[in-house]
Amino acid sequence: MGKRRRVTERRSKRPAVVGGMIAVVVGGAGLGGYALYGGGAAAEDGPAAKKPQVRTGPLAAAEVTTAARAFLAAWQQGKVAEAAAVTDDPAAAGALLTGWTKDARITGATLTAGPRAGDKVPFAVKGTVTFGKNSKPVAYDSALTVVRRAEDGEPLVDWHASVIHPDLADGDTLVTGEAGDPPVKALDRDGGELTAKKYPSLGTVLDGLREKYGEKAGGTAGIELRVVRGKASKAKKASDKTLVELSEGTPGTVRTTLSPSLQAAAEKQVAGAGRASVVVTRASTGEILAVANSNPNFNTAFQGSLAPGSTMKVITSSLLIEKGLASANKAHPCPKYFSYGGWKFQNDDKFEIKGGSFKASFARSCNTAFISQAGKLDDDSLTKQAQQVFGLSSNNWAIGVPTFDGSVPVQKAAQKAAELIGQGGVRMNPLNMASVAATVKSGTFHQPYLVAPSVDGRSLAKAPRTMSAGTLSQLRELMNYTAAHGTAAEPMAGLGPDYGAKTGSAEVDGQKEPNGWFTAYRGDLAAAGVVQQGGHGSESAGPIVAALLRAGA
Repeated sequence: MGKRRRVTERRSKRPAVVGGMIAVVVGGAGLGGYALYGGGAAAEDGPAAKKPQVRTGPLAAAEVTTAARAFLAAWQQGKVAEAAAVTDDPAAAGALLTGWTKDARITGATLTAGPRAGDKVPFAVKGTVTFGKNSKPVAYDSALTVVRRAEDGEPLVDWHASVIHPDLADGDTLVTGEAGDPPVKALDRDGGELTAKKYPSLGTVLDGLREKYGEKAGGTAGIELRVVRGKASKAKKASDKTLVELSEGTPGTVRTTLSPSLQAAAEKQVAGAGRASVVVTRASTGEILAVANSNPNFNTAFQGSLAPGSTMKVITSSLLIEKGLASANKAHPCPKYFSYGGWKFQNDDKFEIKGGSFKASFARSCNTAFISQAGKLDDDSLTKQAQQVFGLSSNNWAIGVPTFDGSVPVQKAAQKAAELIGQGGVRMNPLNMASVAATVKSGTFHQPYLVAPSVDGRSLAKAPRTMSAGTLSQLRELMNYTAAHGTAAEPMAGLGPDYGAKTGSAEVDGQKEPNGWFTAYRGDLAAAGVVQQGGHGSESAGPIVAALLRAGA
């Protein structure tokens, strides 16, 4: 058989690229009529034609803008097949692009591209969403990235659902119609209304409350454009999200445990602190008094899954004391290095404490003091301690909105040792670590909750056992000494004497700075916070937590 001939139509005019801006033309020949064929050069005819070489290397500016231009123009003109063909996943792109008009009911699209930034092209979307007699404008910003197709080097749009809308994860869809859940009017503990406008951090929390209590609270659904979560997002406990409300439903009312003054203070604390998240609870009951995230699009405070660093030493210390492997005021080793399971562990700045007590090691956050005991523990000892005493890692909390309840998997060798200092496979969030501090303060685990269980008759998680009085007393002594004289002393200054704290820094692959952690209690308040890439916890998360403990006095 003869070789396949590839013919391209030469054009005397091509769409313009001016100052890095992509000119999207609507109507006439439009951009949808511009075909992409290997840089625009016509292939040779005849049997002597050579097989085109696969292009490699970085994308040229013209390749990025041409691919982006073709995709946006075809999408704007409703040419789904053409738009999908310019992506690296035509099937998935075609389904979402079809759904954009069929399910989301958006028409009259105008797509305006912004300046190219490397292989990425931002663009603005405007249109009209209509359902029955209800119609409203919709506008948002998105972006696409251009990549080379592996087999032939063709520049294509790297397809993800977020290209269609930035709030979409892969597997999610946009739908316009009667809301799946009636709206809710969420109230603070004093009866004031909680809104995302007043408290920016609460957007995801309010979504979760609506999903959980929309039908139970007695409201009626309205008409809206919303993000409907797919299987992968639901596995991460993500809630559906309203984007445009076409007609109002009748909200039901749900009262929460949030304190308006502490919530306002928490919002202020995270606002200027980078990637910060914090939670405040009442230690004696588990009531959540404040939750705030500097990133309002993901509730890291409740659903984050991060290595907690040395704040995990609170749990580990309770285990070592119970096992007779450590005692607050007895001598305990803290060498510069300690090897276990083929790994060589060290302390921050390679310090050592000669002839010091376990309390001194805890207060200064000596890693090797904990790693040195790994060989004396069963592989599942830390997992059991977290589950049985602190109520963690059983995926059974029911606070009223979705949460991640911590994870302390059973590990062996070096990974087992790393978990003792909050690295390895251990994963927590500020809600989990605030609960840890609360358990130490109150003496028993009280599952945190945002909505009282009496509202819907649900059962709260319980821990199978409590620490002995002797272990609890020593653990409080360790945290109190750390707050007064250890790594937590500076942020906790002036908050004593009924207080305790623990700092943490968690190394993360690919980050220049570790995540900074801090967990503490004062009186009947317990709190924890994390600042991602914040460095030492005493300098990043510590001031945030301490400020809220001070505000709640």
